[in-house]
Amino acid sequence: MLLEGKVAIITGAASERGIGRATAKRFADEGARVVIVDLDAIATEVAAAGIGPAHRGFACDVADPDQCHALIAAVLAEYGRIDVVVNAAGVSQSDRLMEITQEKFDLVIDVSLRGTLNMSQAAVPHMRERGGSIVCFGSIAAQRGGGLFGGPHYAAAKGGVHSLTKSLARELGKDRIRVNAVSPGTIDTDIFQGKMSAERKVQIAADIPLGRLGTADDVACVCLFLASDLARFVTGSILDVNGGQFIH
Repeated sequence: MLLEGKVAIITGAASERGIGRATAKRFADEGARVVIVDLDAIATEVAAAGIGPAHRGFACDVADPDQCHALIAAVLAEYGRIDVVVNAAGVSQSDRLMEITQEKFDLVIDVSLRGTLNMSQAAVPHMRERGGSIVCFGSIAAQRGGGLFGGPHYAAAKGGVHSLTKSLARELGKDRIRVNAVSPGTIDTDIFQGKMSAERKVQIAADIPLGRLGTADDVACVCLFLASDLARFVTGSILDVNGGQFIH
């Protein structure tokens, strides 16, 4: 199995149809012990129980560095090691330029960009001995200048994640810690519920070369690759998972 004996932390993973949860399932199937992290403690525990008894759920606001350090301490107390961190937590808002308030801007930056930094800073000192993998979450919005559910502030936050990923990869290579990001396109997850009609989904799919919207598992499989030794010589990469929706 690709992740046998590894301990993986996945943030933003409690949502039933989300990419984080799909990634947790894939990792568990490949032998990892998975720590599901999200804001709601009960939701994380339910999600962890759903993939098996070896896994745990913890509440943590990734925008708060103190909570991130407390989470890492709890994981180390439970498992004694950290091998993989998947920074999947994020907030998407579709506001146009003049609709973006300071509060909205801060929320998106705090969770999507600062949260990625906070969790990475908390985990890295405990990954240096064995090496490991950090997987960050960018977005097609950063590459195209916004998108269906991403306003300018969301695109800016995800663009920051892309740059942060490359910077961390350069700095942490000497510690054998690989840092990469996935950049999903239009993925049919919980974010679509009540926001897009079936007809609109068909229209969007028609413009994607592979002819469909992505699934959470499509992205999870790429996260699995990046977390595993199959990607042992891959670092600093932004991997598009968009069915050809953005080719560059």
